[in-house]
Amino acid sequence: MQDRFFYVCFGIVACFILSFIFPKFFFISKLLLLIFITFALLDIFILYKTKTGVLGKRQVPDKFSNGDANEIFLRLENYYTFPIFTKIIDEIPEQFQVRDFSIEKKIAASSVIELKYKLRPTARGEYTFGKLNVYASTLLGLVSRRFSFDNKAMVPTYPAFLQLKKYDLLAIGNNLTMYGIKKIRRIGHTMEFEQIKEYVIGDDLRTINWKATAKQRQLMVNQYQDEKSQPVYSVIDKGRMMKMPFDELSLLDYAINATLVMSNVVLKKQDKAGMFSFSKKVDNMVIAEKRSSQMNLILEALYNVKTDFYESDFGRLYANIKQNIKHRSLLLLYTNFETVEALNRQLPYLKGIAKSHLLVVVFFKNTELNQLIENDAATIQEAYDKVIAEKFSFEKRLIVNELKKYGIHSILTTPENLTIDAINKYLEMKARGLV
Repeated sequence: MQDRFFYVCFGIVACFILSFIFPKFFFISKLLLLIFITFALLDIFILYKTKTGVLGKRQVPDKFSNGDANEIFLRLENYYTFPIFTKIIDEIPEQFQVRDFSIEKKIAASSVIELKYKLRPTARGEYTFGKLNVYASTLLGLVSRRFSFDNKAMVPTYPAFLQLKKYDLLAIGNNLTMYGIKKIRRIGHTMEFEQIKEYVIGDDLRTINWKATAKQRQLMVNQYQDEKSQPVYSVIDKGRMMKMPFDELSLLDYAINATLVMSNVVLKKQDKAGMFSFSKKVDNMVIAEKRSSQMNLILEALYNVKTDFYESDFGRLYANIKQNIKHRSLLLLYTNFETVEALNRQLPYLKGIAKSHLLVVVFFKNTELNQLIENDAATIQEAYDKVIAEKFSFEKRLIVNELKKYGIHSILTTPENLTIDAINKYLEMKARGLV
């Protein structure tokens, strides 16, 4: 519609210019100008004769899920008795830095349309929407009338709670193979007895209960279940090394999102879920429990986790765990080590934690280094960069071997696979009776 207005004005101006060379065009230009003014006034009258021509409303969720695509719904009602063309400009939060957001839509006479668009926040915090602006024009398209709706709203952005549904049912049956996770083979039996049942083909013959078999005069077997009520803590390093970005999210936010999903899976498996973060000090602690309100407590605690850009104090972490976690627990430590030297400075504390608890150190691959390694070097500088990248990649594998030497489990993963790999490790440990 704006293009049509521009072309009409351009045509009139062109006629006026040509009239200096060809006087006959002066009459044509005056006629065109008169027609333009007439239709413009008619357009204004049609658009402004009704006080409420368009009604718009924005519907936002109670909270955003960090790193996920969140849906925003728009509802527009056309009170005019003729179809209109609209241009919708929503004042979305400044954190997204979107300066050219607009939607153009035709609305039939006296009708309602519903639209939606998606926003993907990459940081936790408060996101404030401004006004919803709707520019309406008729088929002539010479004039637009602006309808502005003071539909301001503040939406807090929490860790990626939308991912909870994604893993809910899958985790209950250890059925995560569709997400690229290996099948888990049970080794031995956990020792928590559940019931005696009739033997069916496939049951382990070692579980036959001979006394029950003699009494019932048919094969009966003992059925066991995974041990329950085991404490599982997610420990988040919020030091400066976790501020490294990947796909617009920091490693800290990936760890926070993984913690939320992991806590939900732990509770579904009837274990106790807890978490805390640390850097210069230990805070945001939620004691491992399996009460109904536990997920809300963890969600609120994760919302407040922010990096302080300090060097993380693993000595304080060790002292806090020794003082506050008395029962043997599974500790998933989300951190990042780039070199073996960096690990060795913290290794005495990790060994101390591993003596009393089942410790899993989760750290990250640098996927940008993998791209350098895979590319062929064409120059001396590229060859140098490739050698350095291979050295850092080799250091990561050395860290895994160094931790394994002292009986410390580890997960070396990419940020996008963090949640899946962490869940898989937890389920594997339960299957082996380690938790």
